[in-house]
This record gives sequence, structure tokens and C-alpha cells, in this order.
Amino acid sequence: MIDESRPRPALSAALSEQEFRRWYWLKEELQRFARSLGVSASGSKDVLSARIAAHLSDRAFDEPARRRSGGPQLVAPLNRSTVIPRGQRCSQLVRAWFVEQVGSRFTFDEPMRQFFAETDGSQTFADALAHWRATREVVAKPIGAQFEYNRFTRAWRSQHPEGTREQLLADWRAYRSRPIDERGRI
Repeated sequence: MIDESRPRPALSAALSEQEFRRWYWLKEELQRFARSLGVSASGSKDVLSARIAAHLSDRAFDEPARRRSGGPQLVAPLNRSTVIPRGQRCSQLVRAWFVEQVGSRFTFDEPMRQFFAETDGSQTFADALAHWRATREVVAKPIGAQFEYNRFTRAWRSQHPEGTREQLLADWRAYRSRPIDERGRI
């Protein structure tokens, strides 16, 4: 049984997987903890959490497949007819081209990262630009679970449109200090 009245525990090898997963941990905390346990501290926060949880439960962890390096990457100059090679990364060169086309509001959000991940070598930058413009019309896209702060911020801002950054940060600290299973709506 979990004692719901106690504060966030210290990271230690004595934690159960269940108790470990109840709390919000910064990636830096997870990396230090992983190193202290003698497990790899690399990868995304989700992978790192899953690796630690497996270690705490004394079970094997299947490492995710490593991404292949994409092969040759584009070099300047880029234009609308430039073909995007399979494996092209969302690089600073590509970002700069998009900023020239659409302005500083350009971001490599999920639809754009997905577009580049799925290129097969036949798409051009004109296709990528059309994709970016088409995905701007979509109403607020869901934010992935691994971006908990971003999800919190979006929900908080919709409920507190006049709220200050200081109020947001105070509410975030209070929210993340509670175990995951005890967090209610913002």
C-alpha cells in the first residue's frame, strides 16, 4: 500500500517501481540516479525513466532501436525545388530556410518533424512548405506526454489568461510536487 500523505521520496535503489513512477523527476535527476545505479543515463526522459523502473523491479529493459544516421545531409543553398533526401535532419540550415520563407513563427513541431522523418527522397522544400502551411490551420495539436510542463502551461494559460509567469511557475511547482496519481485538474 502506498502512503499518500508523505512527501516526494529521495531517489534511491530502495524505491519500488510503483513509487518511482508516482512522482515527477527532472531529467537531470534521473541521469544522476541512473549513473548511481550503474545503468545508462542516455536517451530521452521517457526512455531513461523506463530503464530506471526496470532496474528497480529487477527486470530486463529492451533498449529502443537506435536511429540510423540519415546519410548525406543538405548543404546551402536551399530553394523550393531542392529535393529532401531520405534521413534529412531538422537542421539549423533547414530551419533558416523556413524562417526566410515564413518568418520567425516557424518551428519544427510534431507535424514538421514527422514530415522530415517520413521523407522518401522524392519530396521537395516546396512540399515541405505546403505541409507546414497546411498544418498551421489545425487547432491546438496535442502535446506529447513527455512534455508535461508544456501541457501544464497550455492548460494553465487557457484557465488563467491574465495570469503572470510568476503565478504559472508557482502553480507548476505545486503541481509537480504532488504524486502523479494525486494530481487533479489544474
